[in-house]
Amino acid sequence: MTTSERMRMAAGEWYTCIDPELETLRVAARDAVFEHNSLPPRQRGDIGPALRALLGGAGEGARIEAPFHCAYGFNLFLGDGVFLNAGCTILDTATVRIGKGTLLGPNVQIYCAEHHREAAGRRAGLEIAKPVTISDNVWIGGSAVILAGVGIGEGAIVGAGAVVTRDVPANATVVGNPARVTGKR
Repeated sequence: MTTSERMRMAAGEWYTCIDPELETLRVAARDAVFEHNSLPPRQRGDIGPALRALLGGAGEGARIEAPFHCAYGFNLFLGDGVFLNAGCTILDTATVRIGKGTLLGPNVQIYCAEHHREAAGRRAGLEIAKPVTISDNVWIGGSAVILAGVGIGEGAIVGAGAVVTRDVPANATVVGNPARVTGKR
């Protein structure tokens, strides 16, 4: 049985991102992101119309400031009152769920894709997608990077510039590269 690269990506298996179907989906996302980033703020509202239609889901009062970038959009789910500040990049090759009331500072980056460890695999475009889950009421400081497969617990704080390589417990504060717990409320 032949499985498409998109199906492999969704299943969390190795897939090649050099694929016509995936490129078509990325082009659709770039078009929606372009509209979002280009509309005057009063016209755009909280989320541009094409981007809102593309997203997996956006709760009431969710807001994405421009500029913004995502890889596919349909894997991105925003809870009520989520706020993404200017410059956020979400490479949503897998599901990204951001819980209600969560705030992302400027230039936060979320990466679901991991490239192959071998150079030949990278040349072939091989990657694997791992979901990212951010619980309710999390605060992620500016320029933080959240890597593939990470979960961040409810009420956690991620310090500005932190690189989060593993799960963050609820109500913990993490800082640094790699991010380490410095306190818990």
